Amino acid sequence: MTSLAIRSRQEEQMDAPDLDPHIYGEVLRDLGRVNRWTFTAHAALAYLSRAVGDAPGFTLLDVGFGYGDLLRTVAAWAARRKLDVRLVGVDLNPGSRALARAATPSSLPIEYRTGDYATQPERFDFIVSSQVAHHMSDAQLDRFLRFMEHDARRGWLICDLNRNRFSYHGFPLLARFMGVHRIVREDGQLSIARSIRPGEWPGVLARAGLDPAKARVVRRFPFRVAVERVL
Repeated sequence: MTSLAIRSRQEEQMDAPDLDPHIYGEVLRDLGRVNRWTFTAHAALAYLSRAVGDAPGFTLLDVGFGYGDLLRTVAAWAARRKLDVRLVGVDLNPGSRALARAATPSSLPIEYRTGDYATQPERFDFIVSSQVAHHMSDAQLDRFLRFMEHDARRGWLICDLNRNRFSYHGFPLLARFMGVHRIVREDGQLSIARSIRPGEWPGVLARAGLDPAKARVVRRFPFRVAVERVL
């Protein structure tokens, strides 16, 4: 039986640099479906509702945008509130850009980029990531936290999975019911094993040199953890 006492360090299949681009596309599209079914974007909208306040608009960088579904949801949310926004996504995988662009109406104020988040030429009001932190090593996560704390003008958000036995054993059942790609089913379960529990986040923040008291760790439905910072 797999122990969830500590984070798994096993690599996920979708992170393999030699993954076939066609399969990568299938995986991203199915992950987009899973994200919709599991209300993945709700944590970001809850954070932005609090952090934006009465401001007329904002700029936002989404790190690891994948299929672009979070940015599309934020764009629709902002449009309903008549907010002036500029949304940018950056992803290391060059295959993500074309896939996300094809799924995004040209009318939405979203720009997709390929590259490292730390090399973007401008600063943003908010920096967010969704379902990305569990893909990072400890050193990568430390670097990312320090970057967000230094570069975000108004705040940052990490939303990720919550490592627990119920979701670990339940996700393969949901994945089979949805008929998603085998990699999504297998990586999804591994992602849960790689994720960080709410009580572990203060130690992670401290390890990166941030003050844990300045961030808010919130449980979000279903089986999510949001680490929120408003500057």
